[in-house]
Amino acid sequence: MILENKLNITDPAELAREEEKISKKKAKELFETGYLDSLEPGTFDSLKKIHKYLFEDIYEFAGELRKVNIAKGNFRFVPILYIDKAISNVEKMKQSNYNQIIEKYVEMNIIHPFREGNGRSTRIWLDLILKKQLNVVVDWSKVDKTDYLLAMERSPIKDVEIKELLKQSLTDKVMDREIYMKGIDNSYLYEGYVAFKTEKL
Repeated sequence: MILENKLNITDPAELAREEEKISKKKAKELFETGYLDSLEPGTFDSLKKIHKYLFEDIYEFAGELRKVNIAKGNFRFVPILYIDKAISNVEKMKQSNYNQIIEKYVEMNIIHPFREGNGRSTRIWLDLILKKQLNVVVDWSKVDKTDYLLAMERSPIKDVEIKELLKQSLTDKVMDREIYMKGIDNSYLYEGYVAFKTEKL
């Protein structure tokens, strides 16, 4: 299955290549224009704006809530019937210290609000919160990809592992574009490791 896209691409591999190229270009612009720093950290509105900015040239649904239920492996993300309430609950979560921020990140990942591109958007969203609240960001190049995937899979039950993993990779180089871009560079392994299952309602 291939997602409908503005590029009229019908080959999955070609779409993946174009999506990567365009989203990286847009992520760079997001950082360099200062638009990212103008967003309020920790709000869903900010996450929607990040997602729209990254993917509006590729998908009509950029910045919009998904209209299908999705699962990854054996894990089902929040059903669309409850997605608005779940988002409201996450927005109310505190974000004044590191543990609170990662807990908020984990809960937003469980929601997976968009049809595609959740990982990339939410990592940028996480770094924005960390930057504004604690003056640090994650250096994603130091995060082992396999460890990250396993920790995120287990995080809905126990988030200690993902907290420790990301804490070891924090840096105060919050204005370093190369560090920022690592969260996008690694996106395909993070998001494509296990295929999504969808169910249209």
